[in-house]
Amino acid sequence: MQPSVPWTLWTLLIALSRMLVTVGGGYTDSNVLHIGGIFPIGGQAGWQGGQACMPAARLALEDVNARKDLLPGYVLKLHSNDSECEPGLGASVMYNLLYNEPTKLMLLAGCSTVCTTVAEAAKMWNLVVLCYGASSPALSDRNRFPTLFRTHPSATVHNPTRIKLMKKFGWSRVAILQQAEEVFISTVEDLEARCSEAAIEIVTRQSFLSDPSDAVRNLRRQDARVIVGLFYVVAARRVLCELYKQNLYGKSYTWFFIGWYEDNWFEVNLDKENIDCTVEQMRAAAEGHLTTEALMWNQDEDEKTISGMTSLDFRKKLNDALREEGYDIDKNRYPEGYQEAPLAYDAVWSVALAFNKTMDRLTQIGKSLKDFNYNNKDVADNIYSAINSTQFLGVSGIVAFSSQGDRIALTQIEQVINGSYVVLGYYDTQADNLTWRNKEVWIGGKVPQDRTIIKRALRKVSLLLFICMCAISTVGIVIATALIIFNIWNKHRRVIQSSHPVCNTIMLFGIIVCLASVFLMGLDGRFVFPERFPSVCQSRAWLLTLGFTLSFGAMFSKVWRVHRLSTRAKTDPKVKMVDVLFQKKVQPWKLYSMVSGLLVIDLFIMIPWQVIDPLQRRVELFPLEDPLEESDDSKIRPELEHCESHHNNVWLSVIFAYKGLVLLFGLFLAYETRSLKIKQINDSQYVALTIYNVVIMCLITVPVTMVISSQQDASFAFVSVAITFCCFLCMALIFLPKVIAVLSKASDKAESKYNHEERPSKEDEEKYQKLLSDNEDLQRLIAQKEEKIKKLRDRIQEREREAGVTSANPPGVAALTQGKDTLIVADFITDAGTSDSACGGCVSLYTRSSRCSQSDAEFSDSYL
Repeated sequence: MQPSVPWTLWTLLIALSRMLVTVGGGYTDSNVLHIGGIFPIGGQAGWQGGQACMPAARLALEDVNARKDLLPGYVLKLHSNDSECEPGLGASVMYNLLYNEPTKLMLLAGCSTVCTTVAEAAKMWNLVVLCYGASSPALSDRNRFPTLFRTHPSATVHNPTRIKLMKKFGWSRVAILQQAEEVFISTVEDLEARCSEAAIEIVTRQSFLSDPSDAVRNLRRQDARVIVGLFYVVAARRVLCELYKQNLYGKSYTWFFIGWYEDNWFEVNLDKENIDCTVEQMRAAAEGHLTTEALMWNQDEDEKTISGMTSLDFRKKLNDALREEGYDIDKNRYPEGYQEAPLAYDAVWSVALAFNKTMDRLTQIGKSLKDFNYNNKDVADNIYSAINSTQFLGVSGIVAFSSQGDRIALTQIEQVINGSYVVLGYYDTQADNLTWRNKEVWIGGKVPQDRTIIKRALRKVSLLLFICMCAISTVGIVIATALIIFNIWNKHRRVIQSSHPVCNTIMLFGIIVCLASVFLMGLDGRFVFPERFPSVCQSRAWLLTLGFTLSFGAMFSKVWRVHRLSTRAKTDPKVKMVDVLFQKKVQPWKLYSMVSGLLVIDLFIMIPWQVIDPLQRRVELFPLEDPLEESDDSKIRPELEHCESHHNNVWLSVIFAYKGLVLLFGLFLAYETRSLKIKQINDSQYVALTIYNVVIMCLITVPVTMVISSQQDASFAFVSVAITFCCFLCMALIFLPKVIAVLSKASDKAESKYNHEERPSKEDEEKYQKLLSDNEDLQRLIAQKEEKIKKLRDRIQEREREAGVTSANPPGVAALTQGKDTLIVADFITDAGTSDSACGGCVSLYTRSSRCSQSDAEFSDSYL
């Protein structure tokens, strides 16, 4: 009776069994114990380790059958076929073995994918499966594979060793490149979990089916330096060629490969597998890579194993067998699976020892191994129990199995040095003991880094430029301070009094503040710690804002006063002139009030800005740059410090809008008063010219600075030059004429002679008031004379109408001309009671009164 299986599967099994070729003959001899073997020998992909493992298994059969104390009365016979490391073909081989006589007591298998298929199905036939070449971690699942054992350690045994090496060499950032096979997928999942526990970052995990080109290129994009590669040897050759093309080898890279490849795996089968790299290129790419593998050869070459041979004896015997099969062992041309050959040898010994132990147990209950069939679970359980407790010294070392059926073994670490593998050490996972020989050799003479070392390089203002601008600003501050002293010392002089010295002092103080801001603008990481940088940022903003308001506000108040007086002159000339000429003193509070108003607006903006959203240190990052020294495996990450707040654009927009309106209004006032000369403000035109230049410089500096903000030297130079230029220009235009005037040795009398800003005396004022009164009297007299002239004109017109005269003046009339400046009267003036002399006097008075009605400015000029 066969085990219960689904109908579709059973139908498939019957169909396959009919297609299979009979293997192993039809032995029915009662003293032969039959086992099945599935060896991956041919094929184009996967692990073809049966090439060396099958000869090793035959050697083991010979040695086992030669032992008289082992399996007394029985011989062990192996029935095998090639699976090509293909799970489908492996299943076909298994069914052929099962459905053809004789009955097999156990199955040997290799290649993880084949073992997975065979072990999962074998439980249906109560068969124990022993895998000599399967490392997939998935095979450790006892629920899925209840009858599986393996002399090949699980691939997860490599992961603790890899983690140990990463910690030893200080690598905390790794990448994984894997072939899309279950064995490697399971291994990677275990590796990821272990890396997470060890705080090791997995920067990327790339997988591929057959062509690794894209996956290797992605490793370069992710700047992977330490890479764990998990793939079969055929794929490993493609990977090695591709990483050579992508230049992912050498002193800057470390590769972890699987250690069960043959020693010359990167030099063979290149043409056969169409590898587009030469042997020299493959050697160059393989140089320096590390391998981890379960210890597959007993390290004590003089220690005899259960077979009576040492591991060295077995190696010689195996090499002879391989030579007979045509392998060029003398030239290090080893077949695939050579490293795993001891595992296959010890697997056969494990079977023999398990059968031997089972025979003793079955004899006690009156049964025999020959009683086994695929439905006899009792015999199968005895075989399982026997192999589970098997432990011996084999050519691969101590052979023992864990509760999951896995081989317990040490891990060996090797490195390719000068084209050959050199053992670096061993790691005992259970004892967490690393035995290290210090034989590692690194290309470049140092341990490769696990990433490109990013060296942060702060971009700083050129020290020479900073010193130069600070020196210029210092000179400006000294000059401004000297001008303040000059302004106060000479405040009694008319040339200083007429220019509003209070405004001048405020303007100079603002210039000092603006020049002081240049020092702060050049401070960066060279002078200031990062935690102190926000204070520098806020100080910059305050100094520049308040300095601009003080200096420009003082000039603005001057030009505003000039514009106000000129506007009043147009609407009310008489009042204007009285105010200009006879105002005794300009009240200081009127000058302070305008500057103070601008300062209050600054405070209403700056205080909320610094309280709600203060300026902070923000670092701008630039693309990576190559270091000056090529030997240094690093990149330079330029950084630049900026002063910014979270809503920096909003606050700057408010500041620029407010300052821009003030600048535009000041420009408008300067334009309106460009040609006006107010002698009581003797520098009004210079102030207007200064405002022009300040506005132009601000309109140029602000947008240009925002564009070149990422260029620290250009930005600092541009802003500093703009500030110092404006400050020096203001001082030159407004104070240079005053300094020249004061320093000249002209006496106060000469100054009074050429100074048209001098105010009239009290006597002159009284004379002027008398003239105004006379002018009013004359205007009344002129009005009376004009009335008489009108009557005369009317009388002349009446006489013309009476006499009928149409084209000539009446007799007695010489001429009559009206105007503001001239009046000619003929002989009929006597009728009006006015003599010729009186007429001349009238004309004189009329002319004088006409002059008095001209503009106040012309009159004041004539008068003064």
